[in-house]
Amino acid sequence: MRNPLRVAIGLAAAALLTVAAAAMGRGVPAAVHYIGHEKVTQVMSNVRSAPIVSDPGLIVLAQRRDAGPVEYHDINNHVFIFVEGEATFVVGGTMVDPKRTAPNQMRAPSVTGGTTYHVSKGDVITVPAKTPHWFKEVPTKTIAYYAVNIENQ
Repeated sequence: MRNPLRVAIGLAAAALLTVAAAAMGRGVPAAVHYIGHEKVTQVMSNVRSAPIVSDPGLIVLAQRRDAGPVEYHDINNHVFIFVEGEATFVVGGTMVDPKRTAPNQMRAPSVTGGTTYHVSKGDVITVPAKTPHWFKEVPTKTIAYYAVNIENQ
């Protein structure tokens, strides 16, 4: 049987290679990064987000979280790779009472409309920039995932 963490790391590496190929030499990623499984395990054991790769135009986060507000990013595209737990994840729709919380970012308490997905271990979903996305419900209390964030040029 394969180690689930190693499978997830392999999926994250595949996503990074796909992103790099799509960037067509634009410098994403700008360098080679190797992050050993001990560091990834340490970061993933935290409840909050932490970067495991931070490069110009590219950030890979290991995150464990519960339900939260709707997020919207002006320039960040996401690839979410789920490694533990399950959630109701809503993508798209219209944000209800959005507030700008940082440059290039908004939050809202909910959305109307959108497409609802049940995500769990082994799933991958992509979210383009300027698309609301929301971890509406997390029945397992937390969901763990890698977020590959690629900035638009």
